[in-house]
Amino acid sequence: MDPSDQKHFTAADYVIFALLLAASIGIGLYHALSGGRQRTTQEFLLADRSMSCLPVSLSLIASFQSAVAIIGVPAEIYTHGTQYWFIGCAYFLGLLIPAHVFIPVLYKLRLSSAYQYLELRFSKAVRICGTLAFIFQTVIYMGVCVYTPAFALNAVTGFELWGTVLVTGLVCTLYTTMGGLKAVIWTDVFQTVVMFAGQLAVIVVGVQQTGGVSEVWRKVREGNRISALDLNPDPTERHTFWTLGVGGVFLMLSLYGVNQAQVQRYLSARTEKEAVRSCYMAFPSLQLSLALSCVMGLVMFALYCGEDQSGKLATSSKDAMVIYFVMDMLQGLPGLPGLFVACLFSAALSTISSAFNSLATVTMEDLIKPHFPAMTEARATLLSKALALFYGLLCMAMAYLTHLMDDSVLQVALKIFGMVGGPVLGLFCLGMFFPWANSTGALAGLGAGLALAFWTGIGSIVARSSGARPLPAGCSADLLLDNTTSAIHAALRNVTLSRPSGLNRLYSLSYMWYSAFNCFTVILTGLIVSFLTGPMKEEDVTPGTIYPLLGKLICFLPEHLKKKLCCVTPLGQMLSAQPIAPQRKEGNGLASPQEDGASQEETDRFLPEFQAVLVEHETTV
Repeated sequence: MDPSDQKHFTAADYVIFALLLAASIGIGLYHALSGGRQRTTQEFLLADRSMSCLPVSLSLIASFQSAVAIIGVPAEIYTHGTQYWFIGCAYFLGLLIPAHVFIPVLYKLRLSSAYQYLELRFSKAVRICGTLAFIFQTVIYMGVCVYTPAFALNAVTGFELWGTVLVTGLVCTLYTTMGGLKAVIWTDVFQTVVMFAGQLAVIVVGVQQTGGVSEVWRKVREGNRISALDLNPDPTERHTFWTLGVGGVFLMLSLYGVNQAQVQRYLSARTEKEAVRSCYMAFPSLQLSLALSCVMGLVMFALYCGEDQSGKLATSSKDAMVIYFVMDMLQGLPGLPGLFVACLFSAALSTISSAFNSLATVTMEDLIKPHFPAMTEARATLLSKALALFYGLLCMAMAYLTHLMDDSVLQVALKIFGMVGGPVLGLFCLGMFFPWANSTGALAGLGAGLALAFWTGIGSIVARSSGARPLPAGCSADLLLDNTTSAIHAALRNVTLSRPSGLNRLYSLSYMWYSAFNCFTVILTGLIVSFLTGPMKEEDVTPGTIYPLLGKLICFLPEHLKKKLCCVTPLGQMLSAQPIAPQRKEGNGLASPQEDGASQEETDRFLPEFQAVLVEHETTV
């Protein structure tokens, strides 16, 4: 990179960036020394189930509104236009379904880990497989989240790459280990505010320097960056309304329905209503966050007219263009570059701190406690903190692997969620919606889903089939006409040559369909194997683990047919006919003491007994 093109921080920028790191550590220290001082696993991992809906909703946003989105989405809009913005249509169902399907089931069971559900519904083996899949997915994604801002900053400013990775990882590990989930959630709140402030500042200054809103609109329209609604049903098209609006729903469900990082926030809420409300409150904030990122990409295009600035950078990656744009535009305004870098690192810190805490939770609850049921609370809490520290160090190692990848960071991140999150979503759907699915079917379905996911994902990397040609650069109408004409001629000439066939057709599947494709693979395989090996009987299904989806869908059928097809009586009817009490189920788990018909007093009375039996169950299975 030419030293004359390198951008530099002023003293004000360093002060603002340092304040962000200091405030994050301060919040962790405050929660380490206040309240119960993180002396129990309940407080360290679940914030004593005492959080209100506002901090939980902001934390839900921060957990996956990472540096990948802040860098990746503007780069996507700059290169390919606004088609990606249609993913906002998926947010509605992607949050509505978790609020009314997944949260009611999981919250009533009073779990610590989402994967405890899999043991209650299926078996210990399914629980362990689900946990290991989540750990694998999250550890890889953490590497992307830590590496992305450090790489982009290094490409533009010359910041020491691995020094930045180390600082990010250590600060995050420190406040997560000290303050537990409360510190993670409240730092998420602070960091979300910083994220919005940084993006807004960049947009306001960018619009002003470009010549106003009308000038930005003229340039992006003439530069063909405003995409029309693309209703092409071809699943190999990278971004269309269907890939984003429908495939995106399954991606959102894998993140906001069954991912431990999000489920842990729902479980930390005071009541089920607070958890549902936090899901609703996340919707407008997610739309705002998406809009800010997309508008930032449009302003960036209006300033540079789509020109390739890679000659001024140490890399050809479009992701580094976002940092270059910010530093170039804000160079004469002391403090604002520091604010945006603080915004970027806030996004990274909030995501990886969520990952550390959720990884520590599932490792403790799903892999360690079942084998050491007599472990004291003090030792369990200390081990949880050690696990958070271990995962913090591991993510810095994973960051090294990330820089070997060649795709855009946005595409890499969403591929990871689709390849692993999709099969895990399928596993939960199989358990909640299909009462006759058994443990053998669940294991076979998960295995088939993961195998097909990695076959497709790795095949697309080897075949390099998931990329898309960038739109032509330039802001003038004349240039647009010339480029459009030549593009149409090239497309007509090569239409038969460029269409993939055979296995390449599978490898060309849009990465936005990965979650849906892998989810349905798990469900179909699981149902077929369950019927072949003997479907689960009503008396073997743990009460509280089934959502009566089929009963709602076939409401027009007579009751005796509905019962035969659904094979499980709706939970509300079951509870009205019998008193609330811990129930032992042959080989599969326990019924929760807190069900639809139970008061809080009944729940509090039976909860200690329920938890004691749960420990006994985990020991004997």
